[in-house]
Amino acid sequence: MDVVTFGETMVLFTPQTAGPLRFVNQFAKTIAGAESNVAIALARLGHQVSWVSRLGNDEFGLYIRNFIRGEGVDTSRVVFDDEHPTAVFFKEQQVGQETKVYYYRKGSAASFLTPDDLDEQHLAQAKFLHVTGITSALSDSCLETTEHAVRLARKHDVTVVFDPNIRLKLWPKERARQVLNRIAAQVDVVMPGMEEGALLTGAAAPEDISQRLLAQGAKAVVIKLGERGAFYSTAGGLQEYVDGFPVKQVVDPIGAGDGFAAGFLSGLIRGWSYREAVRLGNRVGAFAVTVSGDVEGYPYWSQIAPDKQDEIYR
Repeated sequence: MDVVTFGETMVLFTPQTAGPLRFVNQFAKTIAGAESNVAIALARLGHQVSWVSRLGNDEFGLYIRNFIRGEGVDTSRVVFDDEHPTAVFFKEQQVGQETKVYYYRKGSAASFLTPDDLDEQHLAQAKFLHVTGITSALSDSCLETTEHAVRLARKHDVTVVFDPNIRLKLWPKERARQVLNRIAAQVDVVMPGMEEGALLTGAAAPEDISQRLLAQGAKAVVIKLGERGAFYSTAGGLQEYVDGFPVKQVVDPIGAGDGFAAGFLSGLIRGWSYREAVRLGNRVGAFAVTVSGDVEGYPYWSQIAPDKQDEIYR
């Protein structure tokens, strides 16, 4: 197994027309979840990846499991919960305004994840564990599960890549800062966006953010800079800005960060340098923004392999 990840995935309803939801009659149904986004993107890039979660034992839960499994992701460790539902959320689109999102996830099956839902031997066989701050914010048991997963990974020499993925709708800023810094100090690679890095460290420049996170114990820090690409720094003293890939038209930025994470992980799995892995992350992230939806834009390896792109990663 190349990567194990875990977290909540929800059913997403996107309106077919703009305007207040009370006037919308038709929706498109799909799924969305940071960790399953990464899992699907990795599977398309040719890797063996497992996604662990709890889903309601309901039609939405079956839909999510079948969707993710259909993308080639191992879902054998997904638990179906008879007592708690699968979460859903809705987008609201109005012309000239930012898209609003309405979540219905309180008391969801995924928020009842516990350390017992993790299979130690399954995790021990992975090369990488991918963790996000979203899961930690869902509930106390989810936080316990996240910290337990990191401990198991360290016990078995599994490399831990941590994306803070801060969602302030889920918890207060100070609580997020405290908990996520505690997790960041226990992992190998921390991968925040600029605003997230600033919130965690109080620093404003990528170089300063990186140094503060490295000082906590990480071996490497990768800071996502959107269309500008990314900056990475290692405990060994390497650091570099890596340019992003130009996109003629951004259709939907949702999922770009998760695509970057998958591309970066793919590069590490292949034994590439940090620079090469970050560049691949930029490439996958650029693909993600060209279509609407979380996972719809993620490329297959045949589309972006170096021999198809004149060695653009080197």
